[in-house]
Amino acid sequence: MIGHSVPNYSSPFLSINHINNSQGTKPTGPHSTRTAMSDLVKPYAWTAEFWMGPQKFHTIPCRSPSKENRVMAAPDSIKPFSPEETQRILHHLQQPAVFTSMTAGWPVLRWTAEHLSGCLDKLIRFRIGRKEETNTPLFETQCCYVEARLEHFLSWSRDQAEADVGPFCEYPNAEYWAYADYKYIAVLFKDQPSMFEDVKWSEFGFNGRNGRESTLWIGTEGANTPCHLDSYGCNLVLQVQGRKRWHLFPPEDTVKLYPTRIPFEESSVFSQVDVLHPDLTRFPAFQGARAHMVTLQPGQVLYVPRHWWHYVESLDPITVSVNSWIELDEDHVARVCEAVTKTVVCAFKRDDNTDDWLNPTEEGVASHNENMHCVNLAVTACAQRHGSLCHSKLTRDPGDTRPVKRDSRGQIRNNSNFFMDSVPFRIPFGPLLIPVRCQQENSPETTEDLEVKSSRSCDVESQEDRAGSSDAALRNKLASAVRLHQDKSECSDGLIQCRARDCTDETSENSSGDYEEPTHATLTTNELLDCLLHPDIISRVTELLLERHTGSHRATAPTQL
Repeated sequence: MIGHSVPNYSSPFLSINHINNSQGTKPTGPHSTRTAMSDLVKPYAWTAEFWMGPQKFHTIPCRSPSKENRVMAAPDSIKPFSPEETQRILHHLQQPAVFTSMTAGWPVLRWTAEHLSGCLDKLIRFRIGRKEETNTPLFETQCCYVEARLEHFLSWSRDQAEADVGPFCEYPNAEYWAYADYKYIAVLFKDQPSMFEDVKWSEFGFNGRNGRESTLWIGTEGANTPCHLDSYGCNLVLQVQGRKRWHLFPPEDTVKLYPTRIPFEESSVFSQVDVLHPDLTRFPAFQGARAHMVTLQPGQVLYVPRHWWHYVESLDPITVSVNSWIELDEDHVARVCEAVTKTVVCAFKRDDNTDDWLNPTEEGVASHNENMHCVNLAVTACAQRHGSLCHSKLTRDPGDTRPVKRDSRGQIRNNSNFFMDSVPFRIPFGPLLIPVRCQQENSPETTEDLEVKSSRSCDVESQEDRAGSSDAALRNKLASAVRLHQDKSECSDGLIQCRARDCTDETSENSSGDYEEPTHATLTTNELLDCLLHPDIISRVTELLLERHTGSHRATAPTQL
């Protein structure tokens, strides 16, 4: 299926830093190397009007009604999908979607910031950012940090006169936002393990998965994380308090998001673009990026598929979210990619003190030998998993290209419902499962019309066709980019020649005309790394490493770049 739950800190979720680490210095999971054990994870969202059965829900005000999907929380009711049905839906989804009515009765919905302040009598690390509009992302390396109790955070967020706001006193509430992000619930409530049961991912078909494998996010209005994609897994995000706006972009738009690995954080590929205020002079291709926007309401769960880019911002005075990353079979290859990336970054930047290149969530710079050890461990583990997958495929229909299904222990599951899974499946889009639509597809039609069209036309066959074609597109993307660059260079050369001729003609007519040679900026180390560590390049390097390790070679020659 989509993945499997992780019972505790020992699991297949081991990161490249901790494949052979028994110290337990960081939580395991797809994002285990994002932060130290006490810091971990990420969320976001927009709004509109939907007919849900005979009852029409109120519209939450938003900035641009014509440019966003609006999803409202459905009333409490019996769960619309069983765990088995939900797993089947997730298995087929190829786009973000919102489950509007799956969490009725979950105790975690009581986890408001006020409630949590009475449960957590400990210091929590908050990231502080200034409320200002710029055209560059605010990376975590550029933020301030304070450690405070939730009661200080609440007093500060309410701007209470003469209230004890602790270390927040240095940051006026009107000028700054605060975000307790990536907080691993297993660490926050290690002395209150009964709290884990308040989160019931088992109702999504992940048996045994609860708050132990989840992370908590608490922020104020304006709190955000820069646009990025997660290298590992897919993501389930529950909104508990307030609203968050999610801006999502498909993996195929990676080249338009201008990916970078500086600042470096294992498992995160950042975008150089400020998606709210893009600098189109520096990043012109972003104009073609296909934004999918949705505002997540309390009680709703957003499904974020693998490698979808996302920027998330808090809309209300206080927001609380809980999420869980679900491991996928592809993560074994991704772990090799991350090990290679870290080795290259550290080799280039270890002695570079010109910028804050290492994200605060990382635990320092490993030696080259340590990084190469991680590369070898990741390659070996991936090759072993590849062998087991190849063995499992011998009993599968060659035409079935969907991900291998696993049980809660990560073991490949014998598919007793293969016939059911083989028949065409229509995803039940509607008021209880709302697709997050591309804004470019929206027209002046009403939101109701858009929803009806989605539920009638989104057959899974079309999604699988798109998924199949995206793999081929990914393999050819870099070659196309190189050809495009060559075409632009030729065009530019021709333009320079034309300008030179024009200048010559001008000079013959007007001897006072001056001609200036074009200047070229000096390349920086970070610009070099942006090329060397481009996701397409790292994917190809990983492929070559795995071929070398297994001694296998493709029957066809690789694409010439």
